[in-house]
Amino acid sequence: MAKAKTNYTCSECGGISNKWGGQCPSCNAWNTLVETVVETGTNRFSTQHQGLAQSAPVLSLADIEAVDVPRFGTGIEEFDRVLGGGLVAGGVVLIGGDPGIGKSTLLLQALANLSKIKKVLYVSGEESGAQIALRARRLAVDAKDLKLQAEIQLEKILNTLAEHRPDVAVIDSIQTVYSDALSSAPGSVAQVRECAAQLTRIAKQTGVTIIMVGHVTKEGALAGPRVLEHIVDTVLYFEGDTHSSFRLVRAIKNRFGAVNELGVFAMTEKGLKGVSNPSALFLSQHDSPVPGACVMVTQEGTRPLLVEIQALVDTSHLPNARRLSVGLEQNRLAMLLAVLHRHAGIAAFDQDVFINAVGGVKITEPAADLAVLLAIHSSMRSRPLPRGLVVFGEVGLAGEIRPAPRGQERLREAAKLGFSLALIPKSNAPKQKIEGLTIIAVERIDEALNRVREHE
Repeated sequence: MAKAKTNYTCSECGGISNKWGGQCPSCNAWNTLVETVVETGTNRFSTQHQGLAQSAPVLSLADIEAVDVPRFGTGIEEFDRVLGGGLVAGGVVLIGGDPGIGKSTLLLQALANLSKIKKVLYVSGEESGAQIALRARRLAVDAKDLKLQAEIQLEKILNTLAEHRPDVAVIDSIQTVYSDALSSAPGSVAQVRECAAQLTRIAKQTGVTIIMVGHVTKEGALAGPRVLEHIVDTVLYFEGDTHSSFRLVRAIKNRFGAVNELGVFAMTEKGLKGVSNPSALFLSQHDSPVPGACVMVTQEGTRPLLVEIQALVDTSHLPNARRLSVGLEQNRLAMLLAVLHRHAGIAAFDQDVFINAVGGVKITEPAADLAVLLAIHSSMRSRPLPRGLVVFGEVGLAGEIRPAPRGQERLREAAKLGFSLALIPKSNAPKQKIEGLTIIAVERIDEALNRVREHE
């Protein structure tokens, strides 16, 4: 019998090499080349294949009617928010996250709600039916109409989808599914890519909504090549510490809605529960104002969130002072300290500076600059900021304070939660007064520090 021909496939980018090497020639990643068998046989997408669709006609864009995509909710408000309003018929959703963070729990709750109005199917490749039944009992969900199949072979899963024709199907997880058309092991690059492509094709042809669970690597990225994210319509990531009771679900990609939407959940004995006021999670509860704490309004997708930025400035006993930030970009912290020195005359070259965003939230927008500098200034002076103060604004290298997008929504959210004083960029100053909120509009960082001192 002739020996099967093999090559080496990169587990990061999917690149193919004829011989093994320590570094992938395509993406330059180290120790990612895995031996795989070269597939032979008939082409799965040949003209004889019954799943091949006819060529689509060429149409003028003006002749195509633009209609809104109909959606249906999952019964979990925070989950629907991240999805852009709900699930879409024929859509493919990929959910990734650390082990034990709550992916299967959230999907079981969503399917239990959907089973009352839709035909649903749960395909599990990691747990038996008895294990899922125990989880449903522990969560106290009404899942008597939920159909369950414990299977990892792709062809059998496709037959089940064709036979039962569900409206929503969950594949938990895509790394456990394998196809007989390939000889490589489940979870390999070729298997993950092939199974995801076949399931996506079925979803588009039949209109079934498919939700796939994906494993993540040590770095937190979805296991397998990035092509997996390109195939699907929506990519969601679970964030948060498994030791904490709070979970964040963030949309990284969404063809049917806004990206960077954020859903906040609390893990309870009865499963994941949506948090109606997530700003309360990211604000520390102090009996009285404390030095080094500043509240800012950040924008996550379409939702404004109030987050407390904490700073600790202490005398350094090392030759090089430390600069550490949690939840914020560390390189930006060094830049802001230089701006503070150059344009406000406040030096911190001999001080250790520590910055933290309360609640474990990650802030990526530059509108946090002003809050960071005010918190640092407050900690250095050991003087708390005025009670009820909320700020936002980007700080430029010339010392100017630049506007942040959606300033009116940020201010209305702060006023709704009881804040009475807002320090904002001059370009974000509202034309009409917001009830209960005093606005201080500033143009430069030195002006902002002086106005804060006046209200202490």
